[in-house]
Amino acid sequence: MFLQRFFGEQTPDPRPCANCRGDQRLDFDIRMAFQPVVDARDRSIYGYEALVRTAEGGGAGEVLARVEPEQLYRFDQTCRVKAIVTAAELGLRQRLFINFFPNAVYEPATCIRLTLLAAQMSGFPTEHLVFEAAESEEIRDQAHVARIFRDYRSRGFQTAIDDFGAGYAGLPSLTAFQPDLIKLDMGLVRGIDADSVRQAIVAGVARIASGIGSTLLAEGVETAAEYRTLREIGIDLFQGYLFGRPALERLDTVPDATWAGLAG
Repeated sequence: MFLQRFFGEQTPDPRPCANCRGDQRLDFDIRMAFQPVVDARDRSIYGYEALVRTAEGGGAGEVLARVEPEQLYRFDQTCRVKAIVTAAELGLRQRLFINFFPNAVYEPATCIRLTLLAAQMSGFPTEHLVFEAAESEEIRDQAHVARIFRDYRSRGFQTAIDDFGAGYAGLPSLTAFQPDLIKLDMGLVRGIDADSVRQAIVAGVARIASGIGSTLLAEGVETAAEYRTLREIGIDLFQGYLFGRPALERLDTVPDATWAGLAG
């Protein structure tokens, strides 16, 4: 597996902490695609989100369909390391967004060791890591996950709530976790230019985010009209097909023509 190829003789003990479960080895390989996150204030690349793919380049759904409950811990660890190692090989200099499964982390200090080692050995700055709670996973113990968020921030990582406004990501998660970034679900973003209800909701979330010291990021942005409406609300960070699709093992930039079209 790539972990052994990367770490060689320095591979740490792969066993999880005593309270962890789901450490069955994966019987398949994965790759990573990267989608840009942009900052509209200066038209820069704010970072890239690492998105898991099959060895053949198939989508995340195909990968997740192969993950058994007893493999969750190993899958979570494998995705982290694969994202960091690949990003370092590609020369990524901005933030790296990594999805993680909160329910797979039982002891933050122990479960983070492999992540830190991957960053150290690949030369990737840990202060550029952004860990976002994986979408659609129900949090069984909010107090424990809040402790994970605190531990990650104490190590210089940023934290994010993914798909806010959908599934299990809602106001209680903001109260419990107080993330650095709040990623708006595409269900709130899609067609917002023609929907006054969505506009009112997103404007309210923007005020809440500002009040708790979090930054709002709109994901799933596909049209110039959506972008302009969100900018009027006060959102600066964006992710979506309008700016770039996930690219397999490649860091794509946003064409100047895209920004020129949004300026009109």
